[in-house]
Amino acid sequence: MFATVIGIESLRYGGVDVICAGEKILGGAIWLPPGRRRAGFREQIRAVPRHVRVLAAALARAARYGRALEGAHPREPHWYLQAVGIDPAWQGLGLASLLLRSRLNRCDRDGQPAYLEAGKPDGVPMYEHFGFRRIGNLGMPAGAPPMTAMWRAPAT
Repeated sequence: MFATVIGIESLRYGGVDVICAGEKILGGAIWLPPGRRRAGFREQIRAVPRHVRVLAAALARAARYGRALEGAHPREPHWYLQAVGIDPAWQGLGLASLLLRSRLNRCDRDGQPAYLEAGKPDGVPMYEHFGFRRIGNLGMPAGAPPMTAMWRAPAT
């Protein structure tokens, strides 16, 4: 799933940040730039077969999940943190913080806000540490994890 999101939908927009040790990828963050809340039509069409293969059993649920996220998405131009993840063996060492700081420094420099949906309640304080504020809880479909919408204005 992430290979499709990165390779087809996100990489072309220059918002994929990674942390490596030699040739091993330890973690990454997928950001979409202002004006790109989702991939373009052509990229979405190219991704459909891969998404169907990965999500075949849960396609209807995944579609409801996607509609809930899209419906809550702010309309103001911003950088959107689509996903961030660290290899479990390397978690707890501050690598997610490095990934966040890297992109957020650029947001501040360029005067651009950032948005994300936190899927884990224990992740909210970390995002607040970086200046994000809670703007609401998303109305997710039954069985989906609770999601907290968070916004960060650029630092002055």
